[in-house]
Amino acid sequence: MNSRWQASKIGLINFWYYDEQEFPFVKGRMLLRGSNGSGKSVTMQSVVPLLLDGNMSPERLDPFGSRDRKMSSYLLEEDDEREERTGYLYLEFKRKDADNYLTIGKGIWVGRGRSLGNWYFALGDGRRVGVGFL
Repeated sequence: MNSRWQASKIGLINFWYYDEQEFPFVKGRMLLRGSNGSGKSVTMQSVVPLLLDGNMSPERLDPFGSRDRKMSSYLLEEDDEREERTGYLYLEFKRKDADNYLTIGKGIWVGRGRSLGNWYFALGDGRRVGVGFL
């Protein structure tokens, strides 16, 4: 098969202010538009460092390079009443000329006052992440 892989969509589940959100790529490209503070930078700063190089350091997650926001705060805010939360980030690839899919992702768990847990996953058997999958 000579068909190249290209990005198809990124998704965030229970991460930051998103319950479940997908951002599609068109022909392997994506345009994020919105007002200041709408989440464009957080979305890209989260997906790229976490999924492609595994770097969860605060300065990589902040668009301005500060160390103010830790990964746990993207799952549980200080005023959040929940004691724990599990979130997922994923990046789906599709073959350009076929209906073959490959998805890479990361799960992150945080409990209030506990260490962060995280794991990676890959779906190479054609299954796709969507509503009700995780």
